[in-house]
Amino acid sequence: MPQLITALALFVGTHFAMSHPLRAPLVVRLGTAGFQLLYTFVSFATLGAAVVAFRSVPVGEPLWAVGDGLWAVSTVVMLAASILLLGSFVRNPALPAPGAKELAAQPARGVFAITRHPMMWSFALWSLSHVLIAPRPPVIVLCAFVAFLALVGAAGQDHKKAALMGDAWRDWESRTSYWPFGGQISGRIPWGAATPGMHALGGGLVVWLLATWAHPLAGADMSAGIWRWF
Repeated sequence: MPQLITALALFVGTHFAMSHPLRAPLVVRLGTAGFQLLYTFVSFATLGAAVVAFRSVPVGEPLWAVGDGLWAVSTVVMLAASILLLGSFVRNPALPAPGAKELAAQPARGVFAITRHPMMWSFALWSLSHVLIAPRPPVIVLCAFVAFLALVGAAGQDHKKAALMGDAWRDWESRTSYWPFGGQISGRIPWGAATPGMHALGGGLVVWLLATWAHPLAGADMSAGIWRWF
């Protein structure tokens, strides 16, 4: 367990450091391509160490009983995570692509009317889904680090994008919400706008079905999603 915690701390810590305070000086010294190569190497090295450590930790006993009720909740949470993830790839001003300022000027629709960080919240929901049905110490530690990286990283992304995009991002922030459905609760965004588009619903459903079907193929010791009941 100490090795797992250390590896995950290195993965999360280097990710934050190279995404924020170290990014600019490293790009100056290594160039954009060199920085991306270093970033990729460090990310895969620390993630690989975490995977090796995770597999070596004894599974242990679950901290609470897991029945069909929790499995059903976990399945729905995982579907929501898949929809948010797929929706985040289309018209997302946070992605490093041309036209981000133009996208930020558009009304918040689909998953972005739910939260301006749908990708990050999909990772947090993935973590919650797995803790619910696999409440064992190594799983809880892994999922806690993933959720921390996603949600704290989303807040850090707001600061970074505001520095890069200026008023365009600050205007996007003022019209959207960090928290899911925060815009609807505050009255800034109508509830009807928070309907995921067909690409998010259809793509998310396909990814959810395939990922849960392939769960045993990934080394898990149980079926997941609706396949648990087939």
